[in-house]
Amino acid sequence: MKKQIRFEYEAQYAVSHEPNFQEKEIWVVLHGYGQLAEFFIRKFQSFDSPDRLFLAPEGTNYQYLEGFSGRVGANWMTRHERERAIANNHRFLDYLIQDLLSKFKKMPKINVLGFSQGAATATRWASNWEGNIDRLVLWAGGFATDLILEDARVKFLNTEINLVLGEKDELISPESIEIQEELIRDLGKVVQRHFFSGGHELDQELLKKIID
Repeated sequence: MKKQIRFEYEAQYAVSHEPNFQEKEIWVVLHGYGQLAEFFIRKFQSFDSPDRLFLAPEGTNYQYLEGFSGRVGANWMTRHERERAIANNHRFLDYLIQDLLSKFKKMPKINVLGFSQGAATATRWASNWEGNIDRLVLWAGGFATDLILEDARVKFLNTEINLVLGEKDELISPESIEIQEELIRDLGKVVQRHFFSGGHELDQELLKKIID
């Protein structure tokens, strides 16, 4: 008989600077499959400022990237115990963001960027979080296909949403694009689309335009 138990757990995250709790905006950036927060946040370091904090939570599932040794990467979930992983992700992100925001006297703007697998995780969490998201950027990924549309319509009513895709992204198929277009139609939301000439990566020039 399979059973479960809940216990205290430590998770990792990275920040672009030590928070001064006077930042005017926070970017919660969720990495893709097989990445680590400490390296992912370096992609945003050049946009860091006293008024802008980047926060990179790290997925709590880990695996060797090749074979049984060497480099390790994190992921947000696999097919195994998928629903439990999603619930754990939400508890982790809820606690992390609320703990950070509790130290602010004036509430900053909250922006969320999800890259690849992190995009689906971002949409699931953001549509369930009790706070409001000012901007949502889905880069090389999209809305979770199991998103509860009724919740998402309400939650994202006043959220600016951006979809970003590399024209040479080998991991994005025409079928997945069509699925996303159907989801967007069902959401009834105006979405800003951005394209760049690269592949499955963060393009610094376009990233600068979106962030600034």
